[in-house]
Amino acid sequence: MSQPAKSSRTPATSDAPESAAGGRAAAQRLKMRRELAAAAMELFATKGYEATTVDEIAAAAGVARRTFFRHFRSKEEAIFPDHDDTLIRAEAVLNAAPAHEHPLDTVCRGIKEVMQMYAARPEISVSRYKLTREVPTLREAEIASVARYERLFTRYLLGHFDEHAHDDDANDDPLLAEVAASAVVTAHNHVLRRWLRAGAQGDVEAQLDHAFSIVRKTFGTGIGAGRDTASHQAPASTASVEGEVLVTVARVDAPLHQVMRTIEQALKERS
Repeated sequence: MSQPAKSSRTPATSDAPESAAGGRAAAQRLKMRRELAAAAMELFATKGYEATTVDEIAAAAGVARRTFFRHFRSKEEAIFPDHDDTLIRAEAVLNAAPAHEHPLDTVCRGIKEVMQMYAARPEISVSRYKLTREVPTLREAEIASVARYERLFTRYLLGHFDEHAHDDDANDDPLLAEVAASAVVTAHNHVLRRWLRAGAQGDVEAQLDHAFSIVRKTFGTGIGAGRDTASHQAPASTASVEGEVLVTVARVDAPLHQVMRTIEQALKERS
């Protein structure tokens, strides 16, 4: 009796074990980065930033020098262990944004990941804030980290401008995207610094929401829900003449010049 032919196909396997292993590796990586950061901050506070070496930081954390350089390129990077992962989470917020959400609201939710990073370890955040005020090199490293978020948000907003809102000069889009992204980051940093100066006391999320409402009110006009859906959105304003009465309907965020243009057009058609 002949044996059944063996299939050359490899049985399907689940990706779950690999995903779980990847999650554990990421958690271990973050744990080590935080341990190195804690050791660095303690040494900076006791010995001073300039006098502290990478070898001393590694020894204080109980690891080899090469382990330190697997996680950080320099000692100034060692006190910012979470920014890489936070940037990834912020980008994930942007990528998963619902179609109906205003892009500025999405960006505000994205940068809340940064605030949550600081709020999760308030004592360390306060100590780090004091240290960065004293050491210019660390302050420059912090500024560089913040710039990464701003670039991410600028790219996102640039892809979500309502082209019909800028008929006069479409070249304004890059400028408005950059200014709006900068406003969100500035509002976040203002609230964060004020909270850290107060010793991490107070409802920082409520303060942040208030700051974002100001940004949204100032920069919300002209940024739509996306280029693909712009043509399906309601017009900014419409006007019709009924007898001797001109009726105008406009969105609350419609630019005044566009409303006036609509009225003028309706009057011309009437005459």
